[in-house]
Amino acid sequence: MCIYICVQADVFQTLADPTRRRIVELLRDEEQAVSDIVALVGIHQSGVSRHLRILSEAGFVQVRPEGSKRLYSLCPKPFRELDDWVASYRGLWEAQLERFAVALDRAQREPKGERLKEPE
Repeated sequence: MCIYICVQADVFQTLADPTRRRIVELLRDEEQAVSDIVALVGIHQSGVSRHLRILSEAGFVQVRPEGSKRLYSLCPKPFRELDDWVASYRGLWEAQLERFAVALDRAQREPKGERLKEPE
């Protein structure tokens, strides 16, 4: 069960670190043991554990013990919240892209000689 811990850490601060983003990418499709993450990320186990702790405290990952292994997986809630936040700004760039598409379409329909002429 994923428990989202509300902490002061900013989502973007948490995901700004390239190693943490790499760990998130590795966990996207399936849970991973710490030893597998260490091998794939290429840093010492203590570093991976530190990044996993930060991701866990921010609510991005959960841990499941299995025998002597600790298996990490992603929690969907903070990613949904991040998507919701980005979606609230999507209208800004979609409107600009729509205007760009209209201008591009108009420019492509003009004869080539018309685009190169200086205005009189």
